[in-house]
Amino acid sequence: MPQHFTVSRRMARALRAAAFGALMAGAMFVSTGPARAASAPLTLYSAQHGQLVKLLVVDFQKMTGAKVQVHSGEGPEVAAQLLAEGAHSPADVYFTENSPELMLLQEKGLLAKLDASTLAQVPARYSSARGEWVGVVARENVLAYNPSMIQAAQLPVSLMDLARPEWKDKVAIAPADGDFLPLVSALVALKGRSQALQWLEGLKANARIYDDDEGVVAAVNSGAVATGVVNNYYWARLHAEMGEKGTHSAIHHFSGGDIGALVNVSGAGVLKTAHDPALAQKFVAYLVSKRAQELMARSKVDFEYPLHAGVAPDPLLKPFNQLQPPALTMQQLGDDSQAGHLLRDAGLL
Repeated sequence: MPQHFTVSRRMARALRAAAFGALMAGAMFVSTGPARAASAPLTLYSAQHGQLVKLLVVDFQKMTGAKVQVHSGEGPEVAAQLLAEGAHSPADVYFTENSPELMLLQEKGLLAKLDASTLAQVPARYSSARGEWVGVVARENVLAYNPSMIQAAQLPVSLMDLARPEWKDKVAIAPADGDFLPLVSALVALKGRSQALQWLEGLKANARIYDDDEGVVAAVNSGAVATGVVNNYYWARLHAEMGEKGTHSAIHHFSGGDIGALVNVSGAGVLKTAHDPALAQKFVAYLVSKRAQELMARSKVDFEYPLHAGVAPDPLLKPFNQLQPPALTMQQLGDDSQAGHLLRDAGLL
């Protein structure tokens, strides 16, 4: 039997938001009242890593003199909250790890148009086709593995292979982590719902289930399991924390456009409820500026790929132009509306 671990508060929140989506959001959250006066600080709803957001907010405040207050949570949870709050939301800007949450808010008409100069800072394929949110940084899906348990030559050619019987008890996943949802959505977009469900059912039989990607990569590094499906920055952060001597794992990059090499973006948008639209636009423009992108790349906190032209990622990362992701646009990736339901149907949530 696959090994299961305690359901965390993080898992419960992500499950609740992803499985029920916009239709259930009103039952999960209550309105916070009318928008604030123009003298109030910028309110940032964030589903990005706390250390990174703090770094950016401190720099933006220093640069502009503006004040920023941050409301943090998991991506699906915060997106659901915004849907529930609607026109009464106090939010000015939403900054999140995964594009499907921004696509959902766009579809529901909650995002304002961004300045053309902001959108021009990153390649158009990583942003909203309607100009309502912008890609800030990108990350790659990878397979972490422990070389003492499995050799590189034995690793799967495709992510789809992990559903085969020979991978039983050899792979770890975190299906309730918000970062797993876009992978399922990508599979639906490329292979269809039936094949996606079949793959998830295979993982249900094979995988050891963890609360989040941090748990997956730590388990692989400690030798508790041979491989684990994660986003690249979780392994990089572990490496930065543990050092060379403490890092007993490596990462495998899928190639040839395989679904396992999915590249997704962290992005930001301005809410139509913004009490000071000009300041909100200025903050989003800052996120894709060369200054902010270089700050992130040098931070040793965020091991994602800058999307501003000419800004190099952390040297620990494989060069962005050498990645071989599937041909899938952010629009095709969609809003994760099917992902939560499929995970439940497969018994993974």
